[in-house]
Amino acid sequence: MLDIGLGVIAAVLLIATLVPFLHIRYWWVRGFDFPRLQLASLAVVVGAAHWLWGTADWRWWSIAACIAVAVIQAAHILPWTPLWPKPVRTATSNREMRYLTLMVSNVLTPNRNAQGLLEQIHEHQPEIVLTLESDDWWGEQLEASLGEEWPHSVRIPLDNLYGMHLYSRIPLEETEVKWLIQSDIPSIHTWLRMPCGARIRFHALHPRPPAPSESEQSLWRDAELLLVGKGIHRHEQPTLLAGDLNDVAWSRTTRRFCRVSGMLDPRLGRGMFSTFHASYPLIRWPLDHIFISEHFTLVNMQRLKAFGSDHFPIIATLCYRPARADENETPEADREERREAAETIDKARKEGDGEA
Repeated sequence: MLDIGLGVIAAVLLIATLVPFLHIRYWWVRGFDFPRLQLASLAVVVGAAHWLWGTADWRWWSIAACIAVAVIQAAHILPWTPLWPKPVRTATSNREMRYLTLMVSNVLTPNRNAQGLLEQIHEHQPEIVLTLESDDWWGEQLEASLGEEWPHSVRIPLDNLYGMHLYSRIPLEETEVKWLIQSDIPSIHTWLRMPCGARIRFHALHPRPPAPSESEQSLWRDAELLLVGKGIHRHEQPTLLAGDLNDVAWSRTTRRFCRVSGMLDPRLGRGMFSTFHASYPLIRWPLDHIFISEHFTLVNMQRLKAFGSDHFPIIATLCYRPARADENETPEADREERREAAETIDKARKEGDGEA
């Protein structure tokens, strides 16, 4: 009975590992991109258990399946561990005029522990604060606490879980709120005026996820991310992109976004910085992201304390060093990836009701 049970689990793990190789956008397929660390860990446990306590002659097939699962999953998540080289260089400059600290937090609309977040904002003093899922109530709490010290803001209070608030100590210029792919999903596009005089392009996104209660397919999420990514690549300016992308760092879409846009993930070679789910330590993955162009180096990055939301806040301090741009390893998409990205965007434009 033990052999059968472990064999069944091994088979399920192998199927769950192979499903994401299907280039299908349905949520139940794309969902298997998320728990790669959990699947790899479970495969190691099941394989070891079957080796130690199994008696059936066929148990080696089960063990082989577990090894295959662990290897495939590890290949996907290994870049987000300290074992991998860091494509984003660590900052060496101490010129604070070139430093920029950005904090991102999905607040969870019904969560009412605003004080837990606001205390962390005041403790860490970021130049930029971006909140997601913030409605009118959250907007009032943020404005009352941040309005004076962070005088530049973009406020989009919504009760559909896609509200956004952006607060900044430094000037925001040429700010636009766009509804790119769907008419109820906003995004913020602005310029940050650094104390050193440089202008930094900034994009804030929170696309709709593929989930039973949201969307059957990942089309809307994928298209919004790739659309903004194409624009970033076209203009080749110092750029930051942040938000809850409802996708993990190692997914096919997120990796394609980095190659299409040329943006860098500062977590590579440093850690996963998993931000969701704050209440379940064994079921966590990185959904909240900060991507940077090659013009930046990283001072530090950390996940902050839980405050009642299902997401942890994440914060990064960056150094604007365009002179070191050549030291960063910029990803690049091939012709086939650009063609597939264009097809995804065109399909979403035809089926969506956004501005793009």
